[in-house]
Amino acid sequence: MDGSWTIWLSCMWVAWFMLVSAEFQRFEHPAKADGSLSFLVIGDWGRKGAYNQSHVALQMGKVGEELDIDFVISTGDNFYEEGLASPYDPAFTHSFTNIYTASSLQKQWYSVLGNHDYRGDVLAQLSLILRRIDSRWLCLRSFQVNTEIAEFFFIDTTPFVDQYFRDPKHQKFDWRGVIPRKKYLSRILKDLRGALKESVAKWRIVIGHHPIKSIGHHGPTKELITHLLPILEANSVDMYINGHDHCLEHFSSIKSSLQFFTSGGGSKAWKGDFDYFEGGDEMKFYYDGQGFMSVELTPTNAKIRFHDVLGRVQHSLDLSKQTYKAYTEM
Repeated sequence: MDGSWTIWLSCMWVAWFMLVSAEFQRFEHPAKADGSLSFLVIGDWGRKGAYNQSHVALQMGKVGEELDIDFVISTGDNFYEEGLASPYDPAFTHSFTNIYTASSLQKQWYSVLGNHDYRGDVLAQLSLILRRIDSRWLCLRSFQVNTEIAEFFFIDTTPFVDQYFRDPKHQKFDWRGVIPRKKYLSRILKDLRGALKESVAKWRIVIGHHPIKSIGHHGPTKELITHLLPILEANSVDMYINGHDHCLEHFSSIKSSLQFFTSGGGSKAWKGDFDYFEGGDEMKFYYDGQGFMSVELTPTNAKIRFHDVLGRVQHSLDLSKQTYKAYTEM
């Protein structure tokens, strides 16, 4: 084996290790020339176009063009029911490349893993091979994206959920790269805490698959309330965005300016499956149908919209760094 081949193998090993490890990678994504930023958020979507996935994608394309979006965020459960079988699984093309075809959606996609993604070959979605198949795709365990105006912190939340380890029932998970679990989770929290303390962005936004606040089918994730929420509150995080529950939701903290958003309506929705008694005073909006979020940011203001499968705005929120107000449009 000659020296150049050894160097190539070493570089590939380093690249692969960074992809599959918990350690945060930092990416730079420029905002628009005027300093503003716009993006869409979709979650729980990969069903080869079924359950209205294609219809949601169509409306995403229209809103994306209207807002001239800079990128798309996926909150996980990217491929149903059991993730990808390998980096060459045709489900990637059938559920992603062939569905999100609008010109406005030919932007970078930043994705996290969901629990269904861990039920397949978990390393497949992290593979550089997928990025060669479709250059839009970027999925890592935990990472951050800096746009100057806002910094985004993507967190791998599935390994936090005790049930997946203690009582998985019929589910099988691919825990490669996660075991030993305690060390893995400690590293995520340590890196997140450090990254948030160093951030000087106007807006701090954290993305994970599992909800902290939800009245949907799964409800709040107690492990995230215990381990993640205190870090968000202590570091002036503005938004926590998740999927997992197949609905659209907005909660507003009564203790801080932190806003909680669920965007898990990318395909199959759970009509009527909710518990309003879990919402309390913090609940501002719940929609048990398919749809997605759009976000527009300036240095001082944020405009969040929840769109349904027909593109109609079901809920709208205007935020500033001082005050905010929410109202619903039907």
